[in-house]
Amino acid sequence: MKPKAWLLLCCLLSGCDQPAPQGYAGLGQQVDGFNQVVREQRLEFPRDHGPHDGFRIEWWYVTANLSDAQGRDWGVQWTLFRSALRPGPETAGWSSPNVWMGHAALTGPGGHQSGETLARGGIGQAGVQAQPFQAWINDWSLQGRGGIESLQMVAGGEGFRYDLHLRSDRPLVLHGDQGYSEKSGKGQASYYYSQPFYRVHGEVEREGMCIAVSGQAWLDREWSSQPLAAGQTGWDWFSLHLDSGAKLMLFQVREAQGEAYRAGTWVGPQGEVVALDAAQIQLQAQAWSAQKNGKKVPTRWRVQVPEHGVDVQVDAVEPQAWMQTRFPYWEGPVRLSGRVGGRGYLEMTGY
Repeated sequence: MKPKAWLLLCCLLSGCDQPAPQGYAGLGQQVDGFNQVVREQRLEFPRDHGPHDGFRIEWWYVTANLSDAQGRDWGVQWTLFRSALRPGPETAGWSSPNVWMGHAALTGPGGHQSGETLARGGIGQAGVQAQPFQAWINDWSLQGRGGIESLQMVAGGEGFRYDLHLRSDRPLVLHGDQGYSEKSGKGQASYYYSQPFYRVHGEVEREGMCIAVSGQAWLDREWSSQPLAAGQTGWDWFSLHLDSGAKLMLFQVREAQGEAYRAGTWVGPQGEVVALDAAQIQLQAQAWSAQKNGKKVPTRWRVQVPEHGVDVQVDAVEPQAWMQTRFPYWEGPVRLSGRVGGRGYLEMTGY
């Protein structure tokens, strides 16, 4: 559930200095001519690993929880966003309707580092193809040997870089109603699926020092044309790897007035997938410790899903895991404690 970078794209393209008033990053604004998300559409693979030209926005998103030989926590983020300036298919040359943006980050001993890059479609700087799978922007890449079962992931920024191999033979997880994921009580939605079962090994590099790491990764894929309602101001998103073998995705989209919209997905240790609604999810912010530009975000949460025995405390590994993009947001690895331990990622926007 990760479209925060469209705030940057919307402002870059319109020349504005502030977020659009029609929902966070303009994502609550209705735009004519683009395809709409409908419940009846079923996802199809490998086709849906690739781009969806008829939709206004989409992203390919990987987060990884890693450890080195000393047992220290590392976190990695790799993101590619596509934003269409107007409806229509991709075209060659500068007439392409697509703008691309990449975000990368490395979190670990010594702090959090991030990078950002932009590219225009149609001239080879950035793009995605479904089969064999490739996603790239400039020299950052996420490349498969066929589909997305085995991926090589490379990116970096000032003072950091990583080169990781991801592999999973587990089924994809379709969120919501077979991939139709509602984001408000007014019908806004996206198509949303994940591969949360990757095992990872490779190297991270910080200030010229290479460190071998291994762990788990989670890939999110989402696309839409209007995923939010006009009054929604930001969101909190969790992807959690429980030590029991279960996986848990939760999000809440906060409203300017009224209750936040909550939903999620429980993936049991044997792979059973259960959609969660607001009545099944309890989220409580407990510590507001990280600050950026005078703003605070909660870096400790209590997360409860009683029907599945989940009652955990979620703590940021690095409280200052701010993405140093033009419009900063918080994203970083977390540790779980309570009834069951685990690791995961947390993203927070709109504070």
